[in-house]
Amino acid sequence: MGKIPPSFRTSTVPVTTLLKNPPAVLPKQSAVLETPQKPHHFPKKRPQPSGKTKKTRTPIEDPKSPVIFNSPNLLDAKKLFASITTTSTTPLDLRFHNALLQSYSSISTVNDSISFLRHMIKSQPSFSPDRSTYHILLSQSCKSPNSDLSAVHQTLNLMVTHGFPPDRVTTDIAVRSLCSAGREEHAIELVKELSLKHSPPDSFTYNFIIRHLCKTRALSTVYNFIDELQNSFQLKPDLVTYTILIDNVCNGKNLREATRLLEVLGEAGFKPDCYVYNTIMKGYCILDKGSEAIGVYKKMKEEGVEPDLVTYNTLIFGLSKSGRVKEARKFLDIMAEMGHFPDAVTYTSLMNGLCREGNALGALALLEEMEAKGCSPNSCTYNTLLHGLCKLRMLARGIELYGVMKSDGMKLEKASYATFVRALCKEGRVAEAYEAFDYVVESKSFDDVTAYSTLENSLKWLRKAREQGLAS
Repeated sequence: MGKIPPSFRTSTVPVTTLLKNPPAVLPKQSAVLETPQKPHHFPKKRPQPSGKTKKTRTPIEDPKSPVIFNSPNLLDAKKLFASITTTSTTPLDLRFHNALLQSYSSISTVNDSISFLRHMIKSQPSFSPDRSTYHILLSQSCKSPNSDLSAVHQTLNLMVTHGFPPDRVTTDIAVRSLCSAGREEHAIELVKELSLKHSPPDSFTYNFIIRHLCKTRALSTVYNFIDELQNSFQLKPDLVTYTILIDNVCNGKNLREATRLLEVLGEAGFKPDCYVYNTIMKGYCILDKGSEAIGVYKKMKEEGVEPDLVTYNTLIFGLSKSGRVKEARKFLDIMAEMGHFPDAVTYTSLMNGLCREGNALGALALLEEMEAKGCSPNSCTYNTLLHGLCKLRMLARGIELYGVMKSDGMKLEKASYATFVRALCKEGRVAEAYEAFDYVVESKSFDDVTAYSTLENSLKWLRKAREQGLAS
C-alpha cells in the first residue's frame, strides 16, 4: 500500500462534512461523479534560464560518457573500441574501460568478454585492469546459463593469474549474482569452495544468502547450510541471522519454531533486541492472537528492551484486527507518553478495526482526530475507509470520500475499488461505476484486466438481480 506525501492534505472536503447525517434516500445520478476543484499546493516549475544551451557531446567526443554496444559480435566491438581510442582527445582512464567492458558483457558471451578485455589491454598499454575489472567478468559468468561453475572458475583463475586472488568482495559479488540468476545450489557450492581456498564470506554476504535461501529453499536446507559452515569453517550465525530465521518461520505461521529459535539465540550469547521481539509479535498478529502479542510486549519491558514505534503499531494492528479496538486505543496514549507519536499506520489500523466492528462513523471521527493532530492520512488510510463505508452501506459517504481521493490523485486499491463498484451497481449507479473504472485505468492503480473484470462481475450481478426483480 503506497503512501501519499504530507502535502496531499484533504483541504477540499473537510472531514467534518463526512460526519454529517446523510439524506434518508440516496439520490440517483446518471451523470459522472463530479470532482470538486482543489487549489494548487505546489509551486510552479522554475523557468529555465535563457542563454546558451549546453552542447550534447557524443560518446567519442566525451570519453566519460557510457558507450552502448548494440552487437555481441567481437569484431564489431573491437572496431568501436578502435574508433574511440583514435578519436579521443583525452586519456581513457580505468573507469571508462570498465564501462566499456560492462556494456559489452551485458550482451556477449563470457569468452568474448574475456577476449575483448585482452584486446583492450593489448591495444592500450596504459590500461591496467584492477580487481573491479575482473569482477565485471565474474558477475557475467555467474549469470550465464551454465549447468556448472566452469565459467565462474575460468574467471576466478584469470583473477588469480593476474594477481587478484578472490577476497570477501569477490565472494559477495559471486553469491549475489548467482542468487539473482536462480542458481542457489551453485552459490552454496561456491561459498564452501571460496571459504576453503581463498576467503570466507563476511557477515553481510553470509546473511544475504541465508535470507535468500529462506525464500527459496526448505528450512531444513537452510539449517544444514548453517551447520556445515559453522562446523567446517567456524562461520557462526549472528543476531541478524537469527532474526532472519525468526522472521521466516513467523511468516510461515510457525510460532513454535520462532520460540525455539529465541531460546537458541539466547544460548548462543545474544540478547534479543527490539527488532526480534517485533518480528515475533508480528507473527502472533498474523494469527489474530492479540493476547500473545501483548505477552511479547510485556516480556520486552521485563527484559529492559524499549519498544519503538513499530512495536506499538504492530500491537495496535494486531489488537484491532482481532476485534479488540478498545484495548488498541489505549496504546495511543501509552505510546505518546513514551515519546512515540501515532502516525498514519497507527490510525489506519484503528480505522480498519472500527470498520470491522461496523463503526464507520467512529472511523471517520478518528480521521478527523488524526488530521487535527497534524498527522496526514495516506492512500492506505482512505482506501481502508472507502472499503469500510461501502461494506457498511454508507455509499453517500463513500462517494464523498472517493471525491477527496480523486482530487488528491490517490490510487484505488483492488479491495476498496471492488467494494465501491459493487455498491454503486447495487444502487443502479452504473455510469458512476464506469467512471470509477476509468479513473483506476487513468491513475494506473492496478492492472486494467482486474479492474474491468471487477466491473463486469458487478454488472452481471445487477443484470441478474433486475431479472429476478431484486433491483430497479
